[in-house]
Amino acid sequence: MTLSEVRDRLEYQSLLLGTVVLVTCAVLAFAYQLTREPIRKALENDLLKNFSQVLPPTLHDNNLLDSQHHIQAPWGEITWYQATMEDEVTAVVLPLTAAGYAGDIEMLMSIREDGRIAGVRVLIHKETPGLGDKIEISRSPWITGFNGKSLSKPGPAGWAVKKDGGVFDQFTGATITPRAVVGSIKGALEFFEAHKATFLQPAPTTGGHADD
Repeated sequence: MTLSEVRDRLEYQSLLLGTVVLVTCAVLAFAYQLTREPIRKALENDLLKNFSQVLPPTLHDNNLLDSQHHIQAPWGEITWYQATMEDEVTAVVLPLTAAGYAGDIEMLMSIREDGRIAGVRVLIHKETPGLGDKIEISRSPWITGFNGKSLSKPGPAGWAVKKDGGVFDQFTGATITPRAVVGSIKGALEFFEAHKATFLQPAPTTGGHADD
Protein backbone atom coordinates (compact mmCIF):
# COMPACT_ATOMS: atom_id res chain seq x y z
CA MET A 1 0.00 0.00 0.00
CA THR A 2 1.42 3.34 -1.00
CA LEU A 3 1.68 6.39 1.29
CA SER A 4 -0.94 8.13 -0.83
CA GLU A 5 -3.36 5.25 -0.28
CA VAL A 6 -2.73 5.28 3.47
CA ARG A 7 -3.49 8.99 3.61
CA ASP A 8 -6.83 8.38 1.89
CA ARG A 9 -7.96 5.83 4.49
CA LEU A 10 -10.55 7.01 7.02
CA GLU A 11 -8.54 5.52 9.90
CA TYR A 12 -5.51 7.63 9.01
CA GLN A 13 -7.56 10.82 8.75
CA SER A 14 -9.22 10.16 12.11
CA LEU A 15 -5.86 9.45 13.74
CA LEU A 16 -4.39 12.62 12.27
CA LEU A 17 -7.34 14.71 13.45
CA GLY A 18 -7.15 13.19 16.91
CA THR A 19 -3.44 13.91 17.13
CA VAL A 20 -3.97 17.54 16.12
CA VAL A 21 -6.70 17.94 18.73
CA LEU A 22 -4.53 16.42 21.46
CA VAL A 23 -1.56 18.62 20.60
CA THR A 24 -3.76 21.72 20.48
CA CYS A 25 -5.32 20.92 23.87
CA ALA A 26 -1.89 20.33 25.37
CA VAL A 27 -0.61 23.66 24.07
CA LEU A 28 -3.68 25.51 25.37
CA ALA A 29 -3.40 23.84 28.78
CA PHE A 30 0.27 24.77 28.99
CA ALA A 31 -0.49 28.38 28.02
CA TYR A 32 -3.27 28.54 30.60
CA GLN A 33 -0.95 27.36 33.35
CA LEU A 34 1.62 29.97 32.36
CA THR A 35 -0.84 32.87 32.27
CA ARG A 36 -3.30 31.96 35.05
CA GLU A 37 -1.31 33.39 37.93
CA PRO A 38 -0.29 36.67 36.20
CA ILE A 39 -3.91 37.23 35.15
CA ARG A 40 -5.17 36.57 38.69
CA LYS A 41 -2.60 38.98 40.11
CA ALA A 42 -3.52 41.66 37.57
CA LEU A 43 -7.23 41.35 38.39
CA GLU A 44 -6.51 41.53 42.12
CA ASN A 45 -4.34 44.62 41.65
CA ASP A 46 -7.09 46.32 39.63
CA LEU A 47 -9.63 45.53 42.33
CA LEU A 48 -7.37 46.82 45.09
CA LYS A 49 -6.79 50.00 43.11
CA ASN A 50 -10.55 50.49 42.83
CA PHE A 51 -10.95 49.86 46.57
CA SER A 52 -8.41 52.57 47.34
CA GLN A 53 -10.51 55.11 45.43
CA VAL A 54 -13.65 54.58 47.51
CA LEU A 55 -12.31 53.50 50.90
CA PRO A 56 -9.82 55.61 52.89
CA PRO A 57 -6.90 53.53 54.22
CA THR A 58 -7.64 54.82 57.73
CA LEU A 59 -10.86 52.79 57.71
CA HIS A 60 -9.32 49.34 57.48
CA ASP A 61 -6.28 47.26 58.35
CA ASN A 62 -7.48 44.02 56.75
CA ASN A 63 -7.06 42.64 53.26
CA LEU A 64 -10.44 43.22 51.65
CA LEU A 65 -9.86 40.37 49.20
CA ASP A 66 -9.88 37.99 52.17
CA SER A 67 -13.19 39.40 53.44
CA GLN A 68 -15.51 38.94 50.50
CA HIS A 69 -19.05 37.62 50.70
CA HIS A 70 -22.08 37.19 48.46
CA ILE A 71 -25.61 38.48 48.76
CA GLN A 72 -28.65 38.90 46.54
CA ALA A 73 -29.26 42.61 45.90
CA PRO A 74 -32.14 44.20 43.98
CA TRP A 75 -29.75 44.74 41.06
CA GLY A 76 -28.46 41.14 41.07
CA GLU A 77 -26.24 38.82 43.08
CA ILE A 78 -23.19 40.76 44.19
CA THR A 79 -19.85 40.16 45.85
CA TRP A 80 -19.29 42.61 48.70
CA TYR A 81 -16.30 43.25 50.93
CA GLN A 82 -16.09 43.94 54.64
CA ALA A 83 -13.57 46.48 55.96
CA THR A 84 -12.36 46.13 59.53
CA MET A 85 -10.01 47.99 61.86
CA GLU A 86 -8.63 45.92 64.75
CA ASP A 87 -11.35 43.34 64.02
CA GLU A 88 -14.15 45.92 64.29
CA VAL A 89 -16.30 46.40 61.18
CA THR A 90 -15.86 49.94 59.89
CA ALA A 91 -17.34 49.85 56.40
CA VAL A 92 -18.48 47.70 53.50
CA VAL A 93 -17.64 47.95 49.83
CA LEU A 94 -20.19 46.83 47.28
CA PRO A 95 -20.72 47.05 43.54
CA LEU A 96 -23.91 48.52 42.15
CA THR A 97 -25.48 48.97 38.74
CA ALA A 98 -27.55 51.86 37.41
CA ALA A 99 -29.56 51.86 34.19
CA GLY A 100 -28.04 54.81 32.33
CA TYR A 101 -28.99 56.53 29.09
CA ALA A 102 -26.81 54.29 26.89
CA GLY A 103 -26.60 51.16 29.04
CA ASP A 104 -25.62 49.91 32.45
CA ILE A 105 -23.40 52.06 34.66
CA GLU A 106 -21.18 49.89 36.86
CA MET A 107 -20.04 51.49 40.12
CA LEU A 108 -18.18 50.70 43.31
CA MET A 109 -19.33 52.21 46.59
CA SER A 110 -18.22 52.10 50.21
CA ILE A 111 -20.54 52.74 53.15
CA ARG A 112 -19.34 53.40 56.69
CA GLU A 113 -20.83 51.41 59.53
CA ASP A 114 -22.96 54.43 60.49
CA GLY A 115 -24.55 54.57 57.04
CA ARG A 116 -22.51 57.45 55.60
CA ILE A 117 -20.96 57.12 52.17
CA ALA A 118 -17.16 56.93 52.22
CA GLY A 119 -16.78 57.03 48.45
CA VAL A 120 -18.27 56.17 45.06
CA ARG A 121 -16.60 55.63 41.70
CA VAL A 122 -17.93 54.79 38.25
CA LEU A 123 -16.01 51.85 36.80
CA ILE A 124 -17.71 51.17 33.45
CA HIS A 125 -20.29 53.10 31.43
CA LYS A 126 -21.37 53.89 27.88
CA GLU A 127 -22.77 57.37 28.46
CA THR A 128 -22.44 60.14 25.89
CA PRO A 129 -18.93 61.66 25.73
CA GLY A 130 -18.94 65.30 26.77
CA LEU A 131 -22.31 64.97 28.50
CA GLY A 132 -23.04 61.88 30.57
CA ASP A 133 -19.39 60.98 31.02
CA LYS A 134 -19.09 63.64 33.72
CA ILE A 135 -19.91 60.86 36.15
CA GLU A 136 -16.27 59.80 35.73
CA ILE A 137 -13.85 61.19 38.30
CA SER A 138 -11.38 61.90 35.48
CA ARG A 139 -13.96 64.16 33.78
CA SER A 140 -15.56 65.90 36.74
CA PRO A 141 -15.51 65.89 40.57
CA TRP A 142 -19.31 65.42 40.53
CA ILE A 143 -19.16 61.86 41.89
CA THR A 144 -17.32 63.06 45.02
CA GLY A 145 -20.44 65.01 46.00
CA PHE A 146 -21.82 61.81 47.53
CA ASN A 147 -19.05 61.58 50.12
CA GLY A 148 -20.49 61.92 53.63
CA LYS A 149 -24.09 61.62 52.44
CA SER A 150 -26.54 59.19 54.05
CA LEU A 151 -30.25 58.42 53.89
CA SER A 152 -30.93 61.12 56.49
CA LYS A 153 -28.54 63.59 54.91
CA PRO A 154 -30.02 65.08 52.76
CA GLY A 155 -33.20 63.13 53.58
CA PRO A 156 -35.65 61.29 51.28
CA ALA A 157 -36.70 64.36 49.26
CA GLY A 158 -33.12 65.44 48.76
CA TRP A 159 -32.08 62.21 47.08
CA ALA A 160 -32.76 63.45 43.55
CA VAL A 161 -31.23 65.81 41.02
CA LYS A 162 -32.10 69.47 41.41
CA LYS A 163 -34.43 69.32 38.41
CA ASP A 164 -36.53 66.84 40.41
CA GLY A 165 -36.35 68.84 43.65
CA GLY A 166 -33.27 67.19 45.11
CA VAL A 167 -29.83 68.48 46.06
CA PHE A 168 -27.63 66.86 43.40
CA ASP A 169 -26.54 68.69 40.26
CA GLN A 170 -27.59 67.41 36.88
CA PHE A 171 -25.58 67.89 33.68
CA THR A 172 -26.60 70.31 30.98
CA GLY A 173 -28.19 68.21 28.24
CA ALA A 174 -27.84 64.98 30.20
CA THR A 175 -30.25 64.61 33.10
CA ILE A 176 -30.94 60.90 32.69
CA THR A 177 -27.40 59.84 33.60
CA PRO A 178 -27.03 61.65 36.95
CA ARG A 179 -30.63 60.82 37.81
CA ALA A 180 -29.84 57.12 37.33
CA VAL A 181 -26.68 57.33 39.44
CA VAL A 182 -28.41 59.21 42.28
CA GLY A 183 -31.27 56.72 42.33
CA SER A 184 -28.93 53.74 42.31
CA ILE A 185 -26.82 55.08 45.17
CA LYS A 186 -29.92 55.86 47.24
CA GLY A 187 -31.15 52.32 46.58
CA ALA A 188 -27.83 50.91 47.74
CA LEU A 189 -28.06 52.89 50.98
CA GLU A 190 -31.57 51.56 51.55
CA PHE A 191 -30.35 48.02 50.87
CA PHE A 192 -27.49 48.47 53.32
CA GLU A 193 -29.89 49.74 55.99
CA ALA A 194 -32.27 46.82 55.45
CA HIS A 195 -29.44 44.27 55.75
CA LYS A 196 -27.29 46.09 58.28
CA ALA A 197 -27.12 43.08 60.59
CA THR A 198 -25.59 41.00 57.79
CA PHE A 199 -23.18 43.64 56.57
CA LEU A 200 -21.90 44.60 60.02
CA GLN A 201 -21.70 41.13 61.53
CA PRO A 202 -17.99 40.39 62.07
CA ALA A 203 -17.13 37.48 59.82
CA PRO A 204 -14.04 35.27 59.63
CA THR A 205 -11.67 35.89 56.77
CA THR A 206 -12.62 33.82 53.79
CA GLY A 207 -9.71 33.87 51.43
CA GLY A 208 -12.27 34.86 48.83
CA HIS A 209 -14.56 31.82 48.93
CA ALA A 210 -17.28 32.34 51.56
CA ASP A 211 -20.96 32.91 50.95
CA ASP A 212 -23.59 34.54 53.11
